[in-house]
Amino acid sequence: MLRCGQMMLAQALICRHLGRDWLWEKDRKQPEEYHRILRCFLDRKDCCYSIHQMAQMGVGEGKSIGEWFGPNTVAQVLKKLALFDEWNSLAVYVSMDNTVVIEDIKKMCWSPSQSCSSAHCSSLLHKGGLGRNQSPAEFCCSWKPLLLIVPLRLGINHINPVYVDAFKECFKMPQSLGALGGKPNNAYYFIGFLGDELIYLDPHTTQLFVDSEENGVVDDHSFHCQQAPHRMKILNLDPSVALGFFCKEEKDFDNWCSLVQKEIHKQQSLRMFELVQKHPPHWPPFVPPTKPEVTTTGAELIESMDKLFELEEEFEILSV
Repeated sequence: MLRCGQMMLAQALICRHLGRDWLWEKDRKQPEEYHRILRCFLDRKDCCYSIHQMAQMGVGEGKSIGEWFGPNTVAQVLKKLALFDEWNSLAVYVSMDNTVVIEDIKKMCWSPSQSCSSAHCSSLLHKGGLGRNQSPAEFCCSWKPLLLIVPLRLGINHINPVYVDAFKECFKMPQSLGALGGKPNNAYYFIGFLGDELIYLDPHTTQLFVDSEENGVVDDHSFHCQQAPHRMKILNLDPSVALGFFCKEEKDFDNWCSLVQKEIHKQQSLRMFELVQKHPPHWPPFVPPTKPEVTTTGAELIESMDKLFELEEEFEILSV
């Protein structure tokens, strides 16, 4: 599931820097942003979204190294790691209790700055983009690109057929990043559907280790599909999933909200998730996450453990 989370995030970063219509072509020169994105995911401890960083950050979510991660745990890990990623500057929102709160997302996506005009901030306040206890001067004019992840439980042991049509509608949205999920003991990244079958990418193919060259270029062939994606019956899906959406600008998020109301909530007696305008009063107050006052994401702990066993002369074998 960690690799699936990496794939969803990588797609969000491609939309962020290269555009949703960008396509990879073998042996074609790629822009620098593309290689920068690849370097974020290299299997090295100093890369912000490496498997090492994700596994170590999962410890804070109660998952030991090597333990199975579910879709919600992966979402929480990505949310925390994004706080250390200044280049991409994503706002990662993970919904709680099957509820997406518009007010909280807009509060999180508008960043503090000294340069915001009072007129624009006033319009934000009018639209509900600011909290009750915040002044417009505290916020700037730039919307942070939004990675919205909605963890869901669509049944008990199997997906409830009542959710199938709404689930498929999510893939049609222009903001869609697909879904994290799978079958028991198999994690997949779902990217679309065909009839009653889901189209997915399978991360369980062993690849040779790839590192960046001296000029910063990455041999990217193994990062892309060398064969056609797989398909599976939608009713065979494990009910624990996480939907992903990317909204580069506020208008994209507003459009997503309209689509949810129109396509997902229409004539749906049992909704997959709720979309509400205001923060529920019985919930704890929403505080936008900020980067912790530390210089490490936690993966350096792994580094220090490795160094404990690098020098054999530090150890002496005792006979008993």
